[in-house]
Amino acid sequence: MVTPSLSLWRHADFMKLWAGQTVSALGSVVTRTAVPLVALLVLGAGPFEMALIIVSGSLSVLLVGFFAGAWVDRLRRRPLLISADLIRAVLLVSIPVAYLANALRIEQLYAVVFLDGCFGSIFAAAYPAYVPSLIGVDRVVDGNSKLATSSSLAEIGGPGLAGGLVQAIGAPFAILVDAVSFIVSGISLLLIRSPEPARPTRTTTTPIRAEIAEGLSLVRRHPVLLPLTLRSIIAHVSGSFYGVLYTIYLIEELHLSPFLLGVVVSAGGVGSLIGSIFASRVIARFGFGPALIWTATGASIIGVLTPLAGGPLLIATLMVFLPQLIGDGLQTIEGVAELSLIQGVIPDTILGRVNATLEVFSHGIAYPLGALLAAAIAGWIGVRAGMAIGWAGMAVSILLLVLSPLPRIRKPADVAALD
Repeated sequence: MVTPSLSLWRHADFMKLWAGQTVSALGSVVTRTAVPLVALLVLGAGPFEMALIIVSGSLSVLLVGFFAGAWVDRLRRRPLLISADLIRAVLLVSIPVAYLANALRIEQLYAVVFLDGCFGSIFAAAYPAYVPSLIGVDRVVDGNSKLATSSSLAEIGGPGLAGGLVQAIGAPFAILVDAVSFIVSGISLLLIRSPEPARPTRTTTTPIRAEIAEGLSLVRRHPVLLPLTLRSIIAHVSGSFYGVLYTIYLIEELHLSPFLLGVVVSAGGVGSLIGSIFASRVIARFGFGPALIWTATGASIIGVLTPLAGGPLLIATLMVFLPQLIGDGLQTIEGVAELSLIQGVIPDTILGRVNATLEVFSHGIAYPLGALLAAAIAGWIGVRAGMAIGWAGMAVSILLLVLSPLPRIRKPADVAALD
């Protein structure tokens, strides 16, 4: 652990973590692009098979997420992170190996996506719980801002890299990039020298289901976690409308070319990068709660341009470009504020279960439910209307934050005053 005066850019162990996660995030973007292409181009998958790939990933979060949180609170986090990285690398390598052996089947893709999601759930629960122990709770805003930069850089360069790799070496072999990235991430974690604090000694044999229930109960009773969770559920149901319909909307409704689609999507990565750079300053200036609410509101205001987009191609492109550039930047600041606040107010002994609970509700339940709902609504009243409903749902969800104690929360210590 270093003194708070030393920049995290000079914190050797944090830089190992940051470098590993930057590489891993880039590899994950490649796989996110390549796996559907393997199903579509190599295995001839149809819409039903493509939907099952999405369901496989969400089902893993739903089935494993709660248990992952309990394990994270029982065990040291760094070994869990390393194991999750290396196991996922092996899983991904199995795809090009099976392809070379002429034995690749769609069922293997389902299994790999499901198991990758299972170990990804463990990583997602352990990672936010490990960061405070590495750099200190008082520095999580700065740390999370820098780590958000990793995802932003991946979103800028990842899609182009993925497309180039798929075209140059084929979709099955492009997945090897992500396998290597997981190995790099695992090695970077192995090289960290700072000892992780020992987990509290267990004096009782509490059943894991009771520990899971404890995490759920804390979220249900907590004056800040509850509105954040409820808002996240609504936002992920609504946001999945964009995940399902966005590409169709831009290509078929607005008539953007694939090139312009790529430019628009990449603008989101640029915006996120800018947001990650300014996140700590915005939070320091306005406080956690106000920063979270105002950035969410700003993203919603600029976001209304997306379902309203139309007219000449240049105008339509600009109307979807600005929400990506500005909106994604604001949402990155919002995300850093939310995660840092949670890390600041939740005790380390239960932080893994809280992280897992939020992950299960948002990505294990809300997102796949919203995806099915988006497909049904778009088929009924059209893609543009579906996009408008998705935007409206995300906008309305902000009211849960406005009506909560969050407008009064400038620092984590303010939460204690609510009790």
